[in-house]
Amino acid sequence: MASRILCIIPAYNAEPNIAGVVLGVRNVLPEATVLIVDDGSTDETRMVARSVGDETIEFERNRGKGAALEAAFTFAVEHGYDAVLTIDADGQHDPAFAPAMVRALDHADVVVGTREIGGRSVPPHRRVANLFSSWLTRVVSGARIQDSQSGYRAIRTEVLRHVRARGERYEFEMDFLILAARRGFRFAEVPISTVYGTATASNFRAMRDAVRVLRVLWRHKSGVFRT
Repeated sequence: MASRILCIIPAYNAEPNIAGVVLGVRNVLPEATVLIVDDGSTDETRMVARSVGDETIEFERNRGKGAALEAAFTFAVEHGYDAVLTIDADGQHDPAFAPAMVRALDHADVVVGTREIGGRSVPPHRRVANLFSSWLTRVVSGARIQDSQSGYRAIRTEVLRHVRARGERYEFEMDFLILAARRGFRFAEVPISTVYGTATASNFRAMRDAVRVLRVLWRHKSGVFRT
């Protein structure tokens, strides 16, 4: 198991849930350092992050989840962490699965927390979007990725040194998976459960972010990509 773990929590207007997420992570991964990236929140997320996080990065304006992850990945590389664990701030990811995610790094470089995206508990519009984007990601990357939209991931820092994804919002995560697959990094999946209807609504904007994701897939399918 990786010894120095940085738990990254991108947060935008997540005041109701962020403290609970941090507490949940600390209960199961007490050795991890918690880094909260406040993405220009307009509520009290920043103040809560300062009180419960070990480290914080603060954006003065909302830049998007991709920009938050990119800043956190740079922090992880510069400070010598062995691996990162990314978990959403809205309370939809159960921290109880974090140890299994990190353990899977013993035989993989990138671990994706895979939801039952075809299940009845998933909102219909999210179910369709997830199934379609995951299928396209498998076609484009050549890797067996069942849930390309899951933000619950464990990644070896070595991958962060070699993969430079593009995009300021949700397309960043898909771009990262495709580039990592094409560089030959090993993938693994850990089945997770997801809690929908939490106090903080998802910041995924159905139309605009879906278009961004499709642009990433088209760029890779056309052979225009970089590592």
